[in-house]
Amino acid sequence: MATPQELLEALKKVKYPGFSRDIVSFGLVKDIQIGARGVTVELATPAASENVIAQMREDVATTLAEVAGLPVEVVVERAPARAAAGPRAPQAGIPGVNAIVAVASGKGGVGKSTIAVNLACALARLGRDVGLLDADVYGPSVPLMLGLVDKPEVRPDKRIVPVERHGLKAISMGMFVGERTPVIWRGPMVTKLITEFLKNVEWGPLDYLIIDPPPGTGDAQLTVAQQVPLSGGVIVTTPQDVALLDVRRGIKMFQQVKAPVLGVIENMSYHLCPGCGARAELFGHGGGEAMARQFGVPFLGDIPLLGAIRDAGDRGTPIVVADPEHPQSRALFAIAGAVETQLEERAAGMPAH
Repeated sequence: MATPQELLEALKKVKYPGFSRDIVSFGLVKDIQIGARGVTVELATPAASENVIAQMREDVATTLAEVAGLPVEVVVERAPARAAAGPRAPQAGIPGVNAIVAVASGKGGVGKSTIAVNLACALARLGRDVGLLDADVYGPSVPLMLGLVDKPEVRPDKRIVPVERHGLKAISMGMFVGERTPVIWRGPMVTKLITEFLKNVEWGPLDYLIIDPPPGTGDAQLTVAQQVPLSGGVIVTTPQDVALLDVRRGIKMFQQVKAPVLGVIENMSYHLCPGCGARAELFGHGGGEAMARQFGVPFLGDIPLLGAIRDAGDRGTPIVVADPEHPQSRALFAIAGAVETQLEERAAGMPAH
């Protein structure tokens, strides 16, 4: 019969889902007991999602059953989260909001807003309470992509009530001015509006607030970073070299404001033929992953180039809502899970992989 130490050695082959390190080196294995009826393993994990816990249970049970030849019971307890390492700005957070994530891009035209909207909807469909703040004052596209036509309610106490659609709460300048009215404002006015959206919107309890700032690194991004403590930033790029060069700016921007970079997403990564399913890398492929590796940040995934994601957004129903089984939707759900894992592990003080 195998000893507890031998079983512990075997568990070093079990990787924490989404990480390259094993559950033993992360210190998650608290006890191993061997009895006449089988093996009991006690794990203590931080605030992991149910999918992560289920995957760990399966991997541990499979691995130990092969070694011990006995039934395996896996008991998982929630360990208290440790404070994340590193200096953080002393801003006050938004009451009731657990995590604030900015989806950014170094340049326009990479599909950042489309990714932000679908990421928010994917998290909502996974059962999370989600808010979406459109901070692109000059080019607000969230109302169109969510099919929003109603103006937000302003209460007597001047608090703004976000509009609910597709299972999430949203606010955007586009809800106040309409699609055809240009916003011609100088920087201070932009700063004032974004501050209003961050501080004076009645978001209520949220697991995640997704922020969609304008492309680049300007007043809007700096305002967000100064007003609220960002839990992390996601960089969206396309495979072309000109877009990848701007990834550097996005990563460095988050680093300068002391916000963790949760990872890089490569949008329009390849084209899938609707008829035969053949794959064509029209703009190259793999640049986003290489850039992430160069900067030591996670690569969250790639999204194929298909017209369906644009069509769904133009109709006001994001593709993860309209067609959850579409290849683009499956990629977006996987990315939503990766973002959630990154947030959970960073909140627990685990290093990025």
